[in-house]
This record gives sequence, structure tokens and C-alpha cells, in this order.
Amino acid sequence: MAAAGAPDGVEEPGMDTEAEAVAAEASARPLSCVEAEAAAGAAAAAAEDSCEARGRLQPAPAQPPGDPAAQASVSNGEDAGGGAGRELVDLKIIWNKTKHDVKVPLDSTGSELKQKIHSITGLPPAMQKVMYKGLVPEDKTLREIKVTSGAKIMVVGSTINDVLAVNTPKDAAQQDAKAEENKKEPLCRQKQHRKVLDKGKPEDVMPSVKGAQERLPTVPLSGMYNKSGGKVRLTFKLEQDQLWIGTKERTEKLPMGSIKNVVSEPIEGHEDYHMMAFQLGPTEASYYWVYWVPTQYVDAIKDTVLGKWQYF
Repeated sequence: MAAAGAPDGVEEPGMDTEAEAVAAEASARPLSCVEAEAAAGAAAAAAEDSCEARGRLQPAPAQPPGDPAAQASVSNGEDAGGGAGRELVDLKIIWNKTKHDVKVPLDSTGSELKQKIHSITGLPPAMQKVMYKGLVPEDKTLREIKVTSGAKIMVVGSTINDVLAVNTPKDAAQQDAKAEENKKEPLCRQKQHRKVLDKGKPEDVMPSVKGAQERLPTVPLSGMYNKSGGKVRLTFKLEQDQLWIGTKERTEKLPMGSIKNVVSEPIEGHEDYHMMAFQLGPTEASYYWVYWVPTQYVDAIKDTVLGKWQYF
């Protein structure tokens, strides 16, 4: 027991000695039942007082890891990895008949998407033609061109080795053809084209925007003439990498890789429209001519069919 005059929380020096004396006396002589019970009670009380006093002097135990107070001291910073707060979008990258499922930030630009595609396919960005409802602009974000989760991104392009092995002879032939064209009079003055242009502008021709460049529309380009003076429409099937040339009689489905060149020229007196040809073979006889193409779509057609990575 604690002495009456001992301060709270301080162990009295004789507590342990008293307990030991009672135990020694009990072992020295036989005790009656009453004495034994009293001795055991005294020893237990002394031990309890001793433990209680020691417990008051010991520091409080640390709070367990799950204690709310302990958790309150943990920083509420972003998750490790630095990606917290960036909205991701699931995309299917399709190149060379292979699909790749990737997650990219929705605020990535077209240029950054090309770098991601490079890391997946090994196809250099300069060799890529990336399409989502038309050619993906390099300076706009996926959010700006309204890419949604699960969208299919078509990639067309060849490695540098493939380009050098296959296209070098074609490049030389195209450069020669282009030089030859420059020596001639304007296309729109040539007899073979005048017989079509002299019919005048088609009544259902699509509106043009002079001096503008726009992405391909989601609908076919229509209201144009072919070299026979018949109506023709162009449909760009990006997911199949095909150009469909449709007339009243039939629809030609051309793989874009089979089109060797695209030439165009403004129509004199109607510079907001072009005449355009798709080269399907090695000579000019293979040109498929289309007249009254709105000028704002001319560059988008060339980029979509040939790709920016072409060397001509």
C-alpha cells in the first residue's frame, strides 16, 4: 500500500520490501488458512500499488497507425507520380492492322499524341498521318477536337526504311512529272479541261471560302464534275484508309496508298475553286480529274491522301 504522506505518482520505498518480507515469512513457517489468506492479500495489494505507481510515471503509449489523430498529421498532397488531376481518355490506336489500347491526357496536343504513338509503334512522328474525323492538328488538344473515350485513332505511315526502299524511284518520277507540268500552260486553259469548265459552275456545288484552310467535312464532298462532265463525289473512309470516288453509275474504292500523287490548280476567274487530279498510275493518262473542288479543302485532301511526311 502507498503511505499516507507519499505524493501522488511516487512509489514508497518500502512497498517491494514489505511484499518480499510477507512472502519470506510465509515460506519460513506453516500458516493457518486465515494467515495464508491475509498474507496473500497483503502481497497482492502491495504489488498492485507498486505497478500502479510505475504506470503513472511511464509515458503514454503511441497512438496506433489507424488512429484518426495520427492520420491528421499526414499531408494531403497529390498522389505520387505527378499525374493527379489530369483527365485521361481511353483511345484505340490502329496502325498496320494492329490495335493498341492506351490512356492519354485529354489535354495532350496532336504533337504529343504523335510522340505517344512513336513510343508504342516505333513510327517516327514525321512519318505519321494521324486521323480522327480528318487529320489531327498538331497544335490542338484532344479536348479541342472533341475526342471522346473509346475513340479510334487511325495512323497511316511507314518507317523510314520502308519509305527509302519503296518510294525513292516514285519520288524521282513525280519530281520529273512536276517539272514537266511547270513548262506547260495553265491546266484550266488546256482543251481537255475547257470542255468541262465551259459548262460553268455546278448548281449544287458546295460553298467555298477563299483564303481559308479547313479540315475535311464529315460528309462526302459533292456537287463536282469529272472529266466526262458527270457528277462526282469524294468520300474519305479514314478507318479503311480508302478514297471512294462515286458517280451515278459506280463507286471506285481506292486504297490511299495506291494514289501516287495529287495535283491541283485554281480555276481562272473562280479562284475559290480548284481542279484536282489523283494520279493512279505512272503516267498522266492515269489522272482522275475532279473539277470545282472548294479551295478550303484542297490542302486537307492532299494531306489526307498523301500524308505530310511525303517528300514532294
